[in-house]
Amino acid sequence: MSSSQAPEDQQGGGDPPGDLRSVLVTSVLNLEPLDEDLFRGRHYWVPTTQRLFGGQIVGQALVAAAKSVSEDVHVHSLHCYFVRTGDPKVPVLYQVERTRTGTSFSVRSVKAVQHGKPIFICQASFQQAQPSPLQHQFPMPAVPPPEELLDHEALIDQYLRDPNLQEMYRVGLNRIAAKEVPIEIKLVNPPILSQLQSKEPKQMFWVRARGHIGEGDMKMHCCVAAYISDYAFLGTALLPHQWQCNVHFMVSLDHSMWFHNPFRADHWMLYECESPWAGGSRGLVQGRLWRRDGILAVSCAQEGVIRVKSRVSESKL
Repeated sequence: MSSSQAPEDQQGGGDPPGDLRSVLVTSVLNLEPLDEDLFRGRHYWVPTTQRLFGGQIVGQALVAAAKSVSEDVHVHSLHCYFVRTGDPKVPVLYQVERTRTGTSFSVRSVKAVQHGKPIFICQASFQQAQPSPLQHQFPMPAVPPPEELLDHEALIDQYLRDPNLQEMYRVGLNRIAAKEVPIEIKLVNPPILSQLQSKEPKQMFWVRARGHIGEGDMKMHCCVAAYISDYAFLGTALLPHQWQCNVHFMVSLDHSMWFHNPFRADHWMLYECESPWAGGSRGLVQGRLWRRDGILAVSCAQEGVIRVKSRVSESKL
């Protein structure tokens, strides 16, 4: 999957400590070839829902698609649908169809299969580099750098040391802390659990892959970003409602990504997430992944099913 190099000096942030290869590269996104355009993927981290993590399926599907194109083209967009719940007890088969190979653009269709049925379908489009004077982007939000913020583990530990923490939150935090997630997270405005209240449907956090990927393979960085992009994404739609509602069911329906500029997924990137709408038991979320130097690297969008029940029962008087 060699391709053009990801930026080193421009993005900043330095390599993660040590030189351990990211488990996202060595395990999660390391597909086993079975035949031409047929691959098998295995699982590394399974959420507490005991359903397959959507980001893993998106990332593995993009790996499979990228193996069927030439080295001189790069993914610029992908559009996916989750059509069945993934089973974490069995591997996933990825079947690639070479839909079109053109001079400038190439399209690949990927179907993920378990138990003989598709659980996920995806189309990814690849483009040869075409410089253009037509360029613009939004400005990156001004936020504290990741070095000034607590990582996810330290934040959870801080919450758990609060003697006034409600037991329901303590159980949930312990469950989250026990899971070995292959990405690092630093929330920009972490909630204060003793002062829980409704928030705007917006959140920002710094994120990067654990371990070292290196600057060489831009296609792999895009696959890692596809994995990262689904983490805590749909939950943005819950922020105005989470203290009044219990979530009974929440899954992704679709997922889209647009890749704008080279980046390194093992360097800190700011994930800016917002939910412009929710209703009809669905929520829409949009996101942007920013490099530390202010360059917009990736845009994302997702819709999901969110079924909730009110925590406050109506009075019968």
